[in-house]
Amino acid sequence: MLAWEQAEFDAALADVFGFHAVQLGLPEMDTLAGNRIPHRWLGLPDAEWPLVCPWPVDVDDDASEPRPMPALPRWAFVTHAAALPFPAASLDLVVLPHTLELSADPHTVLREVERVLVPEGRLVISGLNPASLWGLRQARAHLLARLGLSALGASELYLPAAGEFIGHWRLRDWLRLLSFEVESCHFGAYRPAVRTEKWLQRWAWMEAVGARWWPILGAVYFITAVKRVRGMHVLGPAWKPRRATAAAPVTAARQQPLHHRTLD
Repeated sequence: MLAWEQAEFDAALADVFGFHAVQLGLPEMDTLAGNRIPHRWLGLPDAEWPLVCPWPVDVDDDASEPRPMPALPRWAFVTHAAALPFPAASLDLVVLPHTLELSADPHTVLREVERVLVPEGRLVISGLNPASLWGLRQARAHLLARLGLSALGASELYLPAAGEFIGHWRLRDWLRLLSFEVESCHFGAYRPAVRTEKWLQRWAWMEAVGARWWPILGAVYFITAVKRVRGMHVLGPAWKPRRATAAAPVTAARQQPLHHRTLD
């Protein structure tokens, strides 16, 4: 799934230009690797920061010499997706790889992204599709766990328990309310939820078949949207005076003299 997403990010962001771009969450994937925007950052919450920036250790207890400090990524920073440290209309591109489904308030995150994006700025989102084989297996495991049925590992979750799936149809409505225009929506990962490489290869034929016959049932969706801002045309006062309407020409008719007839 991550390999398919990386290919989609590389293809979608290769021709996106601007000055500032931000990826929020998922440090395991460099979504901006194929992009040419000069200023690119990775924003992470406190829980994910040790994954890319471990706590430095000055002295190793097992060594006599100090251990070197780990290299800090100069383009990563700690932030909350619902309160970004950027002024309004300052970013050209924002990428949310599985950020919304792991957020406690995805609506607030989208409003914050809309605030920091410039007009015609781009928003790219990836998320897990609840209407897929992976989503059905995850929902079945949650249901069996609530019922207390754990025989043969039926209640074992296939995906992490954190987060909540957001359907692509709901996400489209949220984007439309925030004046975003959805340019494209792609789906991928049609294989069943299996755990071994052997069975993944056996079900590889479902990728081509699923993309043709049930395209909206992929395990992951990929949405590209553009922020639209309705413009206005200010009508100023009419400074030029109106020209007077030309009067109709008057034709003078010569009055004929009256002739009186004398009656004899």
